[in-house]
Amino acid sequence: MLPVRGLVLYILVFAVLLFAPRAVAAETSSSYLGFDRNEYPGDDNLKELHKTFAFAGYWLNNPPGSKTNTWVGKRGKVEAAGFGFLVLFNGRLYRELKANATALGKSDAEAAIAAARREGFPPRTIIFLDQEQGGRLLLEQKAYLFAWIDEVSKVGFRAGVYCSGIAAPEDSGSSVITAVDIKENAGSRSIAYWVTNDACPPSPGCVAKARPPSPNASEIDFADVWQFAQSPKRKDVAGACGGYDKTGGCFPSAAAAKRGLHVDLSTATSPDPSHGRTRQ
Repeated sequence: MLPVRGLVLYILVFAVLLFAPRAVAAETSSSYLGFDRNEYPGDDNLKELHKTFAFAGYWLNNPPGSKTNTWVGKRGKVEAAGFGFLVLFNGRLYRELKANATALGKSDAEAAIAAARREGFPPRTIIFLDQEQGGRLLLEQKAYLFAWIDEVSKVGFRAGVYCSGIAAPEDSGSSVITAVDIKENAGSRSIAYWVTNDACPPSPGCVAKARPPSPNASEIDFADVWQFAQSPKRKDVAGACGGYDKTGGCFPSAAAAKRGLHVDLSTATSPDPSHGRTRQ
């Protein structure tokens, strides 16, 4: 039998060997904070925003509800300011897909590819299709989505989808998460997932932490990116969330609030989630 001191030493050594790999993994894994907003924040605000954010959302076409795209021609300035990218293309709502969803998916993919090339994004950049409507996707929505993904993927870019990570109730009494529904129906397609879940929990609310949560804290374990706060605050989903101002705006700092720079917050495992930088 080991003496007491020897036994204690043995237990300590065993504990170190058992838990050290987990500790090392925790220390070496990193998450990066990013922002997106429909309107370009302005050249003069990039430096201030980069104090907080590693990457920025970048629209290739008109954002939802907008008649123009103010991000056009700004890729070089955004990269020069030190940001990585989340490259976005605004997809179609269900009411627009009644005629020929597959053909529309292909033509929209061609538009996304042409815009990405005009903006100077390199090959292999991930372009995220903005799937605004949540719940279980209908047949036309899936036809559009997968036609878009296939077209983008075959010309040297990579495809991603921005979609809901929140369980949506169905008439049957069950629920479905859009991201899971897409993944289960995607077959062998390679897709990057940017999920949105601004409910608290799992969201920490409008909090711009130096060490943001991991994307899989969104409760979607295959998420590459997690949007955890939206501005303005969605009262029906994020009513219990803190950190927003009294108007429901999400501002990452006092300086941003003073300049009116409300943002959506996302976290990713890369400072350049779309791999859209031309300089490393």
